[in-house]
Amino acid sequence: MKALVFNEFGGPEVLHYSDINNPECKQTEVLVSMKAIGLNFADIYRRKGNYHLAGNPPFILGYEGAGVVEEVGAEVDGIKPGDRVAFADVPYANAELVAVPRDKVIPLPDSISFEIASSVLLQGLTAQYLAQDSFQVKEGDVVLVHAAAGGVGQLLTQIAVIFGGKVIGLTSTPEKAEIARKAGAHEMFLYGQDWAEEVKLATRGKGADAAYDSVGSTLMDSFKAVRIGGTVVFYGMAGGDPEPVDPRMLMDTSKTLTGGDLWNVLTSCEERYQRSRQLFSWIEEGKLKIETPKQFPLKDGGKAHAYLESRKSTGKILLIP
Repeated sequence: MKALVFNEFGGPEVLHYSDINNPECKQTEVLVSMKAIGLNFADIYRRKGNYHLAGNPPFILGYEGAGVVEEVGAEVDGIKPGDRVAFADVPYANAELVAVPRDKVIPLPDSISFEIASSVLLQGLTAQYLAQDSFQVKEGDVVLVHAAAGGVGQLLTQIAVIFGGKVIGLTSTPEKAEIARKAGAHEMFLYGQDWAEEVKLATRGKGADAAYDSVGSTLMDSFKAVRIGGTVVFYGMAGGDPEPVDPRMLMDTSKTLTGGDLWNVLTSCEERYQRSRQLFSWIEEGKLKIETPKQFPLKDGGKAHAYLESRKSTGKILLIP
């Protein structure tokens, strides 16, 4: 089969399209012929060597995608060849064929295309648990969403609105602010402003009920932006490491700091099915809108990586075998 591989860490130029052996389909796995593959910043970090990679080169990136079942392991039931499926956390996805453990298979309804599934699962499941588990958004809650024009940010904004929340978003440019508004943000502020103070003013001096911080270096300002008794959800460090948090500040202000990681939530096949089914239902009902993804042939994966790193993209990027 063909796959996008690399032998050494570095820039997009280290990626190349090569013939490699087909993966073995073990007894508890299914072999999936890939139709669309999601590209994420984690792939860039792994390509650069920032994230640990097991095994020896050639390395294969990719953890998210969708396709058609070609082969089913002897101990697998409930799935057959020809079924449309997807996954959010299976390695070696940048290839024509991927061996997927049975408990990580997500069935696709006919209404959800391979492209939509590969665009929404990883980021959508992340946004879902943030708004449902880390801090449960309720009717009337005001929540601050960092990087509101990004992939997770747009989905988190929409899901918070579905739950009845009011979203204040943060972005770096007026152009991105407009994208976040289209996703449902009620108010927008830019990182160049004194946005913590602006959030206070927008909430009549009270502050937001919660802040979803994926930037990291902004963590202390997020605390300033939430109300007494509010919650800050820390789930990323796109802007650098956060400052240490003084627990006395938490005590004095009755504020809560909580973290979030998707893999602590997707702990079973049933959990994957229920959560993805909710995402798909929102899409089918028109409550959750997915921006048309930018597509690159898998053989041009280096170009796709360069485009994602340029920060010019606002929607999902897909690789198509």
